[in-house]
Amino acid sequence: MPEQAAIAVERIQTGVRLEKRLVKVLKALAEHKDMTLGDLLEGIVLHAFDGKQPFSPETLATIAQLKAIYGLDLDAEASHRLQDRKGE
Repeated sequence: MPEQAAIAVERIQTGVRLEKRLVKVLKALAEHKDMTLGDLLEGIVLHAFDGKQPFSPETLATIAQLKAIYGLDLDAEASHRLQDRKGE
């Protein structure tokens, strides 16, 4: 596969709140892929915006293992039902 030219972008710092176990899985996956969390999230979002699957079957298997390790039992069906615990 030929190497493509880099694309210069301007990145900003953001303060998003995400579910704790989800962040643990994302950080572990980024570490496993030897990339930053930001690069991983950018890739996921860009794939989603194009309606494409961001992960290979092998990576999905790794994600399943990480979800089990960190007790992440949420899936896409839960995405519109998440709410902060009282007092947080």
